[in-house]
Amino acid sequence: MQELTALLGERLSVNADVREAHGAGYSYHECMPPDVVVFPNTTEEVSGIVSICAKYGVPIVPFGAGTSIEGHVLALRGGICIDLRGMNQVLEVNKDDMYVLVQAGVRRNQLDELLEGTGFFFPIGPGVNATLGGMASTRASGTNAVRYGTMKDNVLALTAVLPDGKIIKTGSKAKKSSAGYDLTRLLVGAEGTLGVITELILKLHSEPETIYAAVCAFPTVEAAVATAIKTIQKGVPIAKIELLDAAMMRAINRYSSLDYEEVPTLFLEFHGAVAEVEGQIQKVEEYAHSFGAADFVWEKDEARRKRLWRARTDAAPSAMALRPGAKLMSTDVCVPISQLAKCIVDTQHDIEKTGIMAPILGHVGDGNFHLTILINPDDKEEFERAKALNERLVRRALAMGGTCTGEHGIGVGKLQYMALEHGDSLDMMRAIKHAIDPQNLMNPGKLLPEQ
Repeated sequence: MQELTALLGERLSVNADVREAHGAGYSYHECMPPDVVVFPNTTEEVSGIVSICAKYGVPIVPFGAGTSIEGHVLALRGGICIDLRGMNQVLEVNKDDMYVLVQAGVRRNQLDELLEGTGFFFPIGPGVNATLGGMASTRASGTNAVRYGTMKDNVLALTAVLPDGKIIKTGSKAKKSSAGYDLTRLLVGAEGTLGVITELILKLHSEPETIYAAVCAFPTVEAAVATAIKTIQKGVPIAKIELLDAAMMRAINRYSSLDYEEVPTLFLEFHGAVAEVEGQIQKVEEYAHSFGAADFVWEKDEARRKRLWRARTDAAPSAMALRPGAKLMSTDVCVPISQLAKCIVDTQHDIEKTGIMAPILGHVGDGNFHLTILINPDDKEEFERAKALNERLVRRALAMGGTCTGEHGIGVGKLQYMALEHGDSLDMMRAIKHAIDPQNLMNPGKLLPEQ
């Protein structure tokens, strides 16, 4: 403690309220606070903190905005929580080479506001105002992923502090490289188990000439998903294609004072030159009508588009408002798009039989969908039914050649499914973890089930 105080002065806390605030994410997991919370401002200070922890064998939990939902920030073994939100500087915006250099504590909305009017944007946007370091650590994606990819596709390089305190830089500002192991992608998605990401070089994308958004109602989930699948298979470069089931549409209508039909609905967005976008719209309308869709409601005006997508990004609080006092067990899976309709319909039947409120939404362009399971935290029997529903969903997705999580990550919530999904390759992951973090100090108990 004396060494940490000498390094940081008053930028550390053992206050119970501060520790509690750093011991839980945005979900149902029980709070597990750290022993100490520290607030560095530079990579060098993070290196100093980690070096002290390595010296005394103290566990380390990196912390961004606390918006993760699979228990990534729980201090399972106490130790030090490194809160990176003070490292919130945008260090460089390079329009010529189309990248931005940021500290890990920069928030997504902060970057969006900075880039407004520059002609460039950063496409990765989960439904919360997360930090970019946290988004990299969990390999986040969001509604634009079908066209622009996920965090792994948009991080060119990064700076990280390894478990012994050493500072490394991975990748480069070049668009591609074939030099050595891809350490950038090893750390992106590692959930803080291999080191602490402190800086990121992110790809920027040119603002499209034209953006159209649309909402379209369908008679069934199968019809909506079939439209999404055909759109992707025909090579339409759609930017966003999101499915909300009837229950979720009811939730957003109530929460956002809207009047959409409460049936399975696609939210879509198209980016590009005017003629290109108009051609895409015509094709997708034809596909949708062939599956019995209602007419599209199109929005080109920026304010109206933002209102439309605000309803989609507010899906989680909208769902929670259906059951005041409930806690959210948010879960996701991802399957090959050919299996998506069956996976969703089978899951809907399972929800009905289970008797739990669980609206569905999904990034159906890439086969990823979410359940927003609403549970009474004091009802143990209901909690067990919800966990069983989640397990059946994961096993269903894996049986279809999918994955237990498309973007939420593993944390502790999906830990039990890693062996089921990865089999013997889990041994290689453990070998990498042990080689880099032999004391098992970095976010211990997460991502990899221990033997």
